[in-house]
Amino acid sequence: MVEILRNKNLATKFQILVEIANRGPSIQQRDIAQKLAVTPQAISDYTRQLIREGLLRAEGRSRYRVTTEGVNWIIKTLRELRGYHTTIEQAVTNISVCAAVADADLTQGQTVGLEMKDGLLFATRKAAGGARGIAANNARAGEDVGVANIEGIVSLDRGKVTILKVPGIQRGGSGMVDRDRLQQELAGRKLTGAIGIEAIVTLKKLNTKSSYRYGVAEAAIEAANSGLASLIVCVDDEISSLVRRLEAESIDYELIDLRKSGHSAGT
Repeated sequence: MVEILRNKNLATKFQILVEIANRGPSIQQRDIAQKLAVTPQAISDYTRQLIREGLLRAEGRSRYRVTTEGVNWIIKTLRELRGYHTTIEQAVTNISVCAAVADADLTQGQTVGLEMKDGLLFATRKAAGGARGIAANNARAGEDVGVANIEGIVSLDRGKVTILKVPGIQRGGSGMVDRDRLQQELAGRKLTGAIGIEAIVTLKKLNTKSSYRYGVAEAAIEAANSGLASLIVCVDDEISSLVRRLEAESIDYELIDLRKSGHSAGT
């Protein structure tokens, strides 16, 4: 189990750091105490501990800011909690009914196999190996079907994100893009996103529309977690924040510079 769930001291420290990071250095200790249902004295004691450990920095009277080390600890703990959350979801799924697409005509009570195809969970007649369960209702091919008593884990290779970097308007914008390379990267892509005006215009010049323009990073992460690869055309000013978001979710990505005189680099 995640250490923070077994250690009340760590859990309280984590919550205090999150509250300060979320509400800013001017937040009062009594407000944190009220939010966490502990005494102001306890918050004061924890605050001193966090400062000694280098996770929090005092900025004048009753003003605190989370340090870089503190932010890194929050992110590390959050990743551990997300991993445990996935384990819990799997456990709950195993004792509940989940929805799937019937790959063929299925009968209630029939043992079915489970597999991911095109980002969707399918129930199939092939129940040998891998994950399997029991059809909870009759369903024709293409219909939704409930699956209960799930055993095993559905095999899934997470999708990869390809990022195509285009220069901002100060550096020439879409006019400085290598269109041949862009055309090459777009070939066969089903999911594409665009971040920034320059990126949107770059795609329009090739008479190509992006699958999404809003919540692009979240859409790409969701697709990757469903086993789908995606491509994001992104203005260079937004690359750092996009990469940080993908790395926070441990999503594999490749970064390609589309400038006419650029180069490519993979991660």
